[in-house]
Amino acid sequence: MMLGALGAVACGGAGSAVQVEVLEDEVARVVPLGGGPARTVPRATLPSNAREGDVVRDGRLDAEHGARLAREVAEWRARLAVPVPDGLDLGSGASGSLTADKER
Repeated sequence: MMLGALGAVACGGAGSAVQVEVLEDEVARVVPLGGGPARTVPRATLPSNAREGDVVRDGRLDAEHGARLAREVAEWRARLAVPVPDGLDLGSGASGSLTADKER
């Protein structure tokens, strides 16, 4: 009985949704999308094809919501990126010791 109640809450029962944060062999850590603390739940309460980052609503994967979250995170990361100044080549690496002048 307790496992069934936990499964309904963990998998987004009663209209709520959770995002799968971490999957392990026997347990998973999920975070409610509306906010709140992460919870550890039995992995069996999630859909068998659930992966980390997926959104589960009413016991089913919500692919549309998961894709929207992934897109929002990608946009957020892009806004935080630092632009590389023109002429700075990060791919070539340092030509020599950065402390060569100090070593002499």
